[in-house]
Amino acid sequence: MPLDDDIAIIPSPQSIERTGGRFVLAPGATIGARGPGARGVAELLAGYLRPATGYGLPVGAEGTITLVAEGEAQYDDAGFADESYRLTVADASVEIGAKNAAGLARGVQTLRQLFADEIFESGTHTGREWDAHTVVIEDAPRFRWRGMHLDVGRHTFSVEQVCRMIDLFALHRFNTVHLHLTEDQGWRIEIKKYPRLTEVGSVRPCTMIGHWRDRPVRFTTEPYGGFFTQDDIKRIVAFAAERHVTVVPEIDMPGHMQSAVASYPELGNLPAQLGPRLVWGISDHVLNPRPKTLQFLKDVFGEVMDLFPSRFIHIGGDEVPRREWEVSRYAQERMAELGLKNEREIQGWFNREMGAFINECGRRLVGWDEILECPLPENATVMSWRGEKGGIQAANMGLDVVMAPGSHTYFDHYQAEPISDEPLAIGGYLPTEKVYAYEPMPAEVAADKRHHILGAQAQLWTEYIPTAEHLEYMAFPRACALAEVVWLDAEKKNYTEFLRRMVEHRRRLEAMDVNSHPRPYGGALEHA
Repeated sequence: MPLDDDIAIIPSPQSIERTGGRFVLAPGATIGARGPGARGVAELLAGYLRPATGYGLPVGAEGTITLVAEGEAQYDDAGFADESYRLTVADASVEIGAKNAAGLARGVQTLRQLFADEIFESGTHTGREWDAHTVVIEDAPRFRWRGMHLDVGRHTFSVEQVCRMIDLFALHRFNTVHLHLTEDQGWRIEIKKYPRLTEVGSVRPCTMIGHWRDRPVRFTTEPYGGFFTQDDIKRIVAFAAERHVTVVPEIDMPGHMQSAVASYPELGNLPAQLGPRLVWGISDHVLNPRPKTLQFLKDVFGEVMDLFPSRFIHIGGDEVPRREWEVSRYAQERMAELGLKNEREIQGWFNREMGAFINECGRRLVGWDEILECPLPENATVMSWRGEKGGIQAANMGLDVVMAPGSHTYFDHYQAEPISDEPLAIGGYLPTEKVYAYEPMPAEVAADKRHHILGAQAQLWTEYIPTAEHLEYMAFPRACALAEVVWLDAEKKNYTEFLRRMVEHRRRLEAMDVNSHPRPYGGALEHA
C-alpha cells in the first residue's frame, strides 16, 4: 500500500525531518531493548502492534525496532524526569533513543502514529503491509505536568474503563492522570481501617435527573454506587506505570466530605444523621476540627500513599463552606484553643497539618487554589481553577503551579453549538479552538518565577457524565488540543495545521472505537 504524504502526529513533535525513504514493518520484525527500563517499554510497544499486524514481535537485546535508554531517570527539584527522545526511522530499521525509559515511552506513542490508522484496530489485518515514512524526530515537552483529571466521585467507572482512558491519554503524551476519588455524593476508594466509607459512603439511594437548577428536582428510583478496591487501585496504578503515566490521587477535604460524614457521623459538626448527598452542588457538611478527625485523615492518606507512588498527593481544599464551624460550639472552642482568628483559619489548620504529614511521608501536597487563602507548607503546589489569578499569585510567591482554569480546561462544559443539540452539561461553552488557544504561561509571572508553572491539565467533572461513552465524547477531541498546548512550544502552534492533522487523527480514534465528538470545531475549518 503506497504511503500517504501526510504525517499527522498529535501532539506535534518539536522537530520532524523527512529523509525521503520508506520503512516496512515485516512479519519477522523484532524489537530490541537496551538500558534501564527499556525492556518494559519495548513490551508495551509490542503489545500495541501485535493485534493489528498479527506479528509475534519478540523482544530481545537487538531488533528491527530498537529502544535505547541511556540510564535511570534523574528527577528535578519538582520531581519530574527528562522526557525528551530522538526517533529515527530508516529504510531497514527504527531506533528510539532517550535519556531514560520515560522518554522512550513518549517516543513509542509518536512511532505508532507514523503507521496507517488501522494499526490502532484490535482485529488482525492478515497480509497487510505496514509502512512508514523515514524521518528523524527530535522531541521534548514544553511543560512537565501534562495532565488529565477524572472525577469518579459523582459517577464512577470500571477499572477497565479507567485504564482505557489512561491509555488514550498516554497516546497523546500526557504524563499525569488526576483521580478525584471522593465526593459528597460518593466515596470511591476502599480504606481498610474505615470500612463504612465504602459500605455506606459509596452508595446513594438515587441520582438526579436533569440539571441541578431544574425545578422540580427529579430523581431516579434506583440506588447508585461503586468503589475501587485496593487491588483495583493497584491494577490502575500498574497499568499507568507501564505507560510512564503518574496517577495523582485526590481525597478532597475538609469540604466535599458528606459521604465520609455519612459513614462516620463523629467526623461531622452537627448531630444530624446524613447519607451521601443526593443532589449536585456543594454540601454544607464539612469535617470538624477534632484531633480524632485529623487522625482519620492521616489514616486515610496513609493508606492512599501506600497505593499511589505519586510524589504529588492532592488534598482538594476547594469550596469549603464555613457555616457549620460558625454555629458549632466545639469548633469555636477549638478555634480559640488553636489561636485561630476566624473560621477560614480552621481550613488553614487542616492544610498545614496534612501538609506536614504528607511531607513527613516524602510526598508533596497539591490543592485547589483556595488553599492560598491560608499559610501553606513551603513545597505546596497550587492547582489554579478559578481563573489564573491564584496561579499567578502562587508562582510569584515561589510555589509550584498547575494551571487548570475553568475558562479553558473544564471539559464538562458544552463544546458545540447549538447546545440544545448536545447532551446535558453543567454549563459553559468550551470549543476545541478555545482549548487550543490557551497559553498556560501567564505574562504576569515574573521571569525568575516562570519555572514554577509546571504545566496544565483538563478537568472531567462527571455530574453530567454518567457513562464511559459520554466521558470519551466530552474528552475528545478537546484532549487532543490540550495535548498540543502543553507539549509543543508556543511559537510553533498553528490551529489550522492542527485541524489538518486531526483529519487523520480522527481515523485513529475511530479505529479504537473512541466516541469522539463528531463536530466540535465549528465553521469551515472542521474539514480542513
